Amino acid sequence: MTRDVVEVMQDALAMPLEARAALAGSLLDSLETETDPGVEAAWRDEIQRRSAELDSGAVAAVPWREIEEQMQSALKRAR
Repeated sequence: MTRDVVEVMQDALAMPLEARAALAGSLLDSLETETDPGVEAAWRDEIQRRSAELDSGAVAAVPWREIEEQMQSALKRAR
């Protein structure tokens, strides 16, 4: 890596978590040069479907902390 890249990386790693996540998302988005309209439409439909399920109460949101604990527990059992 060039010195500029190393400096940018150091600056980025010093950012708060949310800012780093936003920056990472923006960088990943910048790599996508071509989008498939069918895929975009399918994701839009899926997002609307899931949102409607949450709004109607058909499904309940699970806090990330709970999911993370379940995953950690499953990983320990798998070892």
